[in-house]
Amino acid sequence: MRTRTEILDEIRNSPEIALLANDIHSIIESERVERERFYNLVHENVKAELINGNIIFHSPVRGRHWMASSGLIGKLIPHVNANILGKVGIEKVIIRLTRNDYEPDIVFFRKEKAVNFTGNQLIFPAPDFIVEILSEFTEAYDRGDKLLDYAAHGVEEYWIIDPENRAVEKYLLKNGYYQIAEKLHNGGIASTVILGFEIDLQEIFGA
Repeated sequence: MRTRTEILDEIRNSPEIALLANDIHSIIESERVERERFYNLVHENVKAELINGNIIFHSPVRGRHWMASSGLIGKLIPHVNANILGKVGIEKVIIRLTRNDYEPDIVFFRKEKAVNFTGNQLIFPAPDFIVEILSEFTEAYDRGDKLLDYAAHGVEEYWIIDPENRAVEKYLLKNGYYQIAEKLHNGGIASTVILGFEIDLQEIFGA
């Protein structure tokens, strides 16, 4: 995986740099139009994301997906609320990053970031912690574009939950990129960002 610095160096050393700049400007403008269309299309009954200029609609999830989600949030939300740590959002929270708009499965905002959120707010900034639960359709995005994009926008901790293989991967931000901190198939996993939060994998996946 090339770093942003390596990509910029390649562009900087290209004799076509001015032409590339024009092409990039055209892409950004076309995506601005598509982003406006995206906001006109999405509503409470549709789960969709804008990824690299494309509107991606998501199909209903399998049982193992929502069961894993329920197992995690059933313990996460009470912990966050009891300790006044911030806000937890589930599935339909749109986070707006520089280029893309995502609806992660679970997000957490520290109270310092969430204090100014309003009841009518539709678009939210990058959270401090994100969980994505893999499916056949989403895995390429969750391990690809989202892994890069969440890191680039300062999401400090990212969990990828694989319900089919009953595994949880924990990624932590370092120098603008994620490094995998652990991958577990059993036992407990603790969050670095959400103070005091720990959960056994059986509570996520069931016995």
